[in-house]
Amino acid sequence: MTTLGDFIKKHSLPIYFVLTFVFTWGCMALVIGPGGFPIAAARFEAVGPLVYVAMLVGPSAAGLLLTGLVDGKAGFRDLLSRLLRWRVGARWYAVALLTAPLLAMVVLLALSLFSPEFLPALFTAEDWPSLLVSGIAAGLAVGLFEELGWTGFAVPRMRLRYGILATGIVVGLLWGAWHFLPFWESDTFSGALPLALLLARLFSWLPPYRVLMVWVYDHTESLLVVILMHASLVFSTLALPSMELSGVPLLTWLLVWAAVLWGVVGAVVVAGGRQSAVTAQ
Repeated sequence: MTTLGDFIKKHSLPIYFVLTFVFTWGCMALVIGPGGFPIAAARFEAVGPLVYVAMLVGPSAAGLLLTGLVDGKAGFRDLLSRLLRWRVGARWYAVALLTAPLLAMVVLLALSLFSPEFLPALFTAEDWPSLLVSGIAAGLAVGLFEELGWTGFAVPRMRLRYGILATGIVVGLLWGAWHFLPFWESDTFSGALPLALLLARLFSWLPPYRVLMVWVYDHTESLLVVILMHASLVFSTLALPSMELSGVPLLTWLLVWAAVLWGVVGAVVVAGGRQSAVTAQ
């Protein structure tokens, strides 16, 4: 007879994803209160920071809960070990910390040749030190709480069945869908451009970046390094593109940024295939 514990262990991965959405969206709904989604502009101004805090509850709470239910104390010891694993080689720190900001900077500077609105915000902001500090602080907080779940629990279990590319794409698509509510606006489904912006925000660049994160984790088994890689992404999206971008310029930035990330993923896949061939010989 199958017990509840056996069922949870057998289906821990889909249960994790369901709980992540339920915890996140449920906590966000509690914070927002009457009116629900999409969030009215006036309401978002009042509770905006709390909405993002509520978002972070989902991945971490679901990951920690299932780690305890599936693996018990041994699971928590393993999670802590991966969180504290810092001896991985300088090149992996360079990849984790520099990939997002360098690529974002290159894309924005290239686009700025056609329009100055694409100039990196750090170049144009009057109080750029505050922008820098807030971007780093937000990145570290988001990276820690999200990756306790996504990479702390889900990615290692998916890698037992799937390759780096498949794992990254699946988790990346779910990661994108998980961001739906904050980007759902009142006119999202009323026109082609708003809908295109939503889809680009959720599904164009998050999957390729997640593939790269899975690739880094696969080579380091360090949750710490992946957290830093996530933090660098958050910093790059908050502190580099101008918050004034909207409409077609915003869509242009998102699609070009995504294309560059997919190009890097392609290069990694090709290089990995060649390395496997050399090893096989």
